[in-house]
Amino acid sequence: MSIKKTSAEKRFAQSEVRRLRNKSIKSKCHTCVRRFVEAVQKKDQKASEDALKILVKELDSARGKGVLKPNAVSRKKSRMMKLYNVSFLQSK
Repeated sequence: MSIKKTSAEKRFAQSEVRRLRNKSIKSKCHTCVRRFVEAVQKKDQKASEDALKILVKELDSARGKGVLKPNAVSRKKSRMMKLYNVSFLQSK
């Protein structure tokens, strides 16, 4: 006779899988932010622009999956755009 899992055990297993997936997605976003900021600090406009595009894509992806809240994503994108504009576009 098979032993059934209780619903609590099943829920715990599901939440653990989701937690690890969300952690991976958040980590990817943090890495993209770090790479973008490093490129801006090095005053490398081409690398910064490329990193910004990747960053925006990753943040939007995380928002679509429900890992990050929409307002948090908007805030982060806004701050990164502002950093880019202040560093490169307004200095000309």
